[in-house]
Amino acid sequence: MNTHDEDRTKKLLKQALPPVADAEPGHDLWPAVLRRVDAQRAAPPWFDWVLASGLVTFAAFFPASIPVFLYYL
Repeated sequence: MNTHDEDRTKKLLKQALPPVADAEPGHDLWPAVLRRVDAQRAAPPWFDWVLASGLVTFAAFFPASIPVFLYYL
């Protein structure tokens, strides 16, 4: 690639990508992260409990299935 192509490529890139005015966030992001994590700590949905109880019931009636379930964990 010669210098003319390099200069043209630089010019096209500068036109395509706007300059970054401020790379730092304007405020602290950690409180927002904590709020989002706390919002996701809700209790599991009811169908998770139904599936877990079904798995325990199935394992109680068919104990030979326990190694199969443990294999897939």
